Amino acid sequence: MVDFFVQNGGILFAVLGAILAAALSGVGSARGVGHVGQGAAAIVIDDPAKFGQSLILELLPGTQGLYGMIIAIIVMVTKFDMALPLQEGVRVFLSCLPIAIVGYASAIHQGNVAYAGLEILAKNESQSMKGVIYAVMVETYAILAFIISLIFVFAA
Repeated sequence: MVDFFVQNGGILFAVLGAILAAALSGVGSARGVGHVGQGAAAIVIDDPAKFGQSLILELLPGTQGLYGMIIAIIVMVTKFDMALPLQEGVRVFLSCLPIAIVGYASAIHQGNVAYAGLEILAKNESQSMKGVIYAVMVETYAILAFIISLIFVFAA
């Protein structure tokens, strides 16, 4: 069993990292987009003209899922090697964790902030871009985590 793990552990860790990057950031995005979508649907029932502005807020939490998917694809394209050493596989796994963890959490929080932005849109449409700006501020941390994961995946 130990020999199997030493021989195949590298690829197992690398694939697990890719799965976590895509899955956790994707789940966070799904939760965030779903939350904002519920609020957006309620606004559009009363005022269909607000569809475009509410759609912007709804789409924002979805980007974390894209970042995680990009990292997962890069790992699978550049690191998928059955002979990947265990140490390299663990390094790849750890490289995927920033976008996996931060992507999950920031997408949920961005969904909450975007949902609050819907309240601005519903009550004072002329100020609705302030809600978008608030939600974009949360995006900053997802972008930072994406960049860190990207740098670590490509590090020698």
